[in-house]
Amino acid sequence: MTAELLKAKIRHVPDFPKPGILFYDITTLLRDPEGLRLALDALAAPYAAADVDLVVGMESRGFIFGAALADRLGAGFVPVRKPGKLPAASVRVSYDLEYGSDALEIHADAILPGQRVLIVDDLLATGGTAQATIELVSGLGARIVACAFLVELTFLQGRARLGTTPVHAVLPYDD
Repeated sequence: MTAELLKAKIRHVPDFPKPGILFYDITTLLRDPEGLRLALDALAAPYAAADVDLVVGMESRGFIFGAALADRLGAGFVPVRKPGKLPAASVRVSYDLEYGSDALEIHADAILPGQRVLIVDDLLATGGTAQATIELVSGLGARIVACAFLVELTFLQGRARLGTTPVHAVLPYDD
């Protein structure tokens, strides 16, 4: 029931950002108090007893969900940013995505070895961004609890790129 309610609050935008792509616009869900609460509840529920130390969220929509989940789970929040946005020493990884390539950075001292980390973003598509984040977080010695996403485009098979990392997606889309 929750999935249907949440899916009804997401706007579908055809041919964005290019012809043939159907974009799932979550801003309509975010502006709805009930929808936002239900989405956060569904993202947080599997990890309530997981003893998460840190939630890592990717720029930019991962910040929205990640910070809120960190608060709900009693954990800290760590942002993963586009290059050049972090003020202190950072580590970087480059990756491929649906429309080209990009890079992400995290502060070199953001995670202590052995800390339990939940990686959160709004969307799992081809898995490039999540895979890069796993690489960054693992490189700092974290123990990854899982990756959690609001939306998963299952037909793009991004989950396969994440190896053995457990994946939770609230709203799978098969087409």
